[in-house]
Amino acid sequence: MSDRMPCKSDLSDERWALIEPVITAWKAQHPSVSGHAGRYGMREIVNALLYQSRTGCQWDYLPHDLPPRGAVYYYFAKWRDDGTDQVIHDLLRWLVRESKGRLADPSLVVLDTQSLHAAAGVPEDTTGLDAAKKCQAASVAWPLMYWAW
Repeated sequence: MSDRMPCKSDLSDERWALIEPVITAWKAQHPSVSGHAGRYGMREIVNALLYQSRTGCQWDYLPHDLPPRGAVYYYFAKWRDDGTDQVIHDLLRWLVRESKGRLADPSLVVLDTQSLHAAAGVPEDTTGLDAAKKCQAASVAWPLMYWAW
């Protein structure tokens, strides 16, 4: 850990232990062209990414005690482009879900428009697509489809 004051968005030791192997493997597969190991610790890079994500600040406004924008954005862009960010996200999501006694992967919910019409009380004969079959209850079901997703 660094000498800086921790932020609320910083990784806990448990979360860092979970994603450190992924980042170490990524670093091994992507060695620096110049051969240097990097000036900033990877945990601090991840902490800066989490800070930016949580606060929504512009890259140039990252706090001075975190790595600079260029270093942080470099990893953000690389991990976004090759899917490493999604792997890290999935690991952290699984940790949170399991700590709450839930399955690591959420179960899939599928809703179709017929189910929504039935839930809104629309009669079967009025659920057609043409304008002559529409009724007031069918227009009530429409906003429900947006919220279902």
